[in-house]
Amino acid sequence: MSTAPGLSWQQLRDLELTRLTGAADGWRAASAFADDARERVDRDMAGRLARTQDSESARAAFERLKRLSENYHYVHTETALVRGVLDGLAGELGAPQRRLRDALADAASLGYSVNENGSVGFPAGGRNELTGDPLPGGSAVGDNGLIGAGNPGLYFDANGMYDPARASGAPALKSPNPHRAKAQDIADRVAHALREAREIDARYDTALARLKAAPGLTVDTGTWADAAADADAVSGAAQQYLEKNIPLDASPAERKDWWDRLGEEQREEYISAFPGLIGNLDGIPALARDEANRENLHLLIGELGARHDEASRDMLGGLKGIQEKLEQGGEPPMYLLGIGDEGNGRAIIAYGNPDTADNVSAYVPGLGTKLDADFADGTVNRALQTALGAQEVDPGSRNASIVWLGYDAPQLTPGDLASGKSVMFTNDAEAGAPDYNAFMAGISATHEGRAPHTTAIGHSYGSLTVGLAARSEGGIPGADDIILVGSPGTGADNAGEFHVGKGHVFVGAAENDIVTKLPSHAEATGMVSGAVGGGSTGLVLGAGIAGPPGALIGGGSGAIVGGIGSFMAQDAQTDPSERWFGTDPASKNFGATRFLVADGETVVEDRGQMSAHSNYFDPTKDQDSADNIARIVAGKPEAIKQETPR
Repeated sequence: MSTAPGLSWQQLRDLELTRLTGAADGWRAASAFADDARERVDRDMAGRLARTQDSESARAAFERLKRLSENYHYVHTETALVRGVLDGLAGELGAPQRRLRDALADAASLGYSVNENGSVGFPAGGRNELTGDPLPGGSAVGDNGLIGAGNPGLYFDANGMYDPARASGAPALKSPNPHRAKAQDIADRVAHALREAREIDARYDTALARLKAAPGLTVDTGTWADAAADADAVSGAAQQYLEKNIPLDASPAERKDWWDRLGEEQREEYISAFPGLIGNLDGIPALARDEANRENLHLLIGELGARHDEASRDMLGGLKGIQEKLEQGGEPPMYLLGIGDEGNGRAIIAYGNPDTADNVSAYVPGLGTKLDADFADGTVNRALQTALGAQEVDPGSRNASIVWLGYDAPQLTPGDLASGKSVMFTNDAEAGAPDYNAFMAGISATHEGRAPHTTAIGHSYGSLTVGLAARSEGGIPGADDIILVGSPGTGADNAGEFHVGKGHVFVGAAENDIVTKLPSHAEATGMVSGAVGGGSTGLVLGAGIAGPPGALIGGGSGAIVGGIGSFMAQDAQTDPSERWFGTDPASKNFGATRFLVADGETVVEDRGQMSAHSNYFDPTKDQDSADNIARIVAGKPEAIKQETPR
């Protein structure tokens, strides 16, 4: 729809919104056709070819079929966006059209005329109290609420200054005709409705103008980058429509109720036209989130591929790694429950469907984790190892193991360490804890049938995030058990603060994991003094910040081991159970159940790699720890091997 010279009130009055929704249905059918065609190419053609043929010509044919599939995928995405634009436009124009029609009906009932420019003519009425002459009729020009040339209802004096005494709504001293005020009210309503409709029309016109495919049949990263920009334009244009129609500010349970009330076609529209929103909305079922996020994954890869900064390249590596895992398939099946490029990147991945699982675990990674190739290759595998382990513990159960990177974990970069958001502070965990709880509330809301056995897992700095989430009012939604591994503290004095009951907090702390032995703030001060005085500078960061996390940078790790030992030996007054973020979870004072893990290599023997801090989930590196985690997640904590608290 064109905005020049502007939508008239007659056009708004006569607009058949059903024609817009009908057109949207046509684009929906086109989108569904393209999606079905893509699936047929992948399943019946490329898939069958890959299974039955192995030759150079077969491989060439397979590549051509992949390109055809990608073309259909692009058509599906773009036609879905067109549908979203048309549905959003029809949905938003409905309100100003109703208000306009109501105003026109009032004018007709009073016998007033509505002129072509939207002014309202009114008849003579009443008499002049001094002369007895009839008061003449006239016309009222509507005030649409704008300040400036776009508002014909503003009145100006001879000097061009706004004169409120002559504006609409001002006392009609020169025209006490009783029809005057009623006509002005109608004219204002017409003007407001028309201004709102024109603003809506302009927003959607801009978005719709973007939805033009480039010539040719090649769909490459540039094409997907353009599609990502199209999706952003559609979401921007439809923001008011989305805020009105989707319960963005509601609880996950309320969103689940809303989703259940939608028809299948409405769900398809939201997933296809707004995948980035639906895929990351807590309270939407896992299958729908997975479908939306797989769609959004292509858009994000295209968008990030067009950028050239280091952060975008890192995230692109992570997304491509996730995409590769999704395409490989396997058991247990993989579900993409969240994806995004905010901060250091977002990714929430489940092995197994959490909506149908008997046992659900959600693991929060910590220090140094971000959406990059290492995340896709390593961190994600920890969730897979936990899912496989739980299945082995209880072969008859259904399990879903989740890795939740829904926050910015602190990084070991000079900029991060020099800021108030470094690993030495609780900022990142405080920001992430509410989002983790919202996600867990969503998992509880969308689960089908009897509530699952749910375990919250925090590793490294992620244990602080989980700890803060557990200490919030009501605790972590749905959580039955909490596992903390490689923890520098949780902010809590004891396990009783976690709202899961006695005996339901479990801790793994390797003997040679120096992160579990980070000193308290008071100890760190003494350690820095001792280290500097002794000539060891491993505890002092290049940025000038002193503190134990600095030792996690390669080269300083040896200094922290020596520093901790020498300081603790000389300070008998310090509580040995105190850590950087509160009481040591592995200590007797904390009151958790400590389970057996391997000691791991010392940092010195491990050449600064700190593998003792990273092996908890890997059965090839620490069988005891992986088995114990799996037993707890499978709801069989009585089978774990325990270790004496510190």
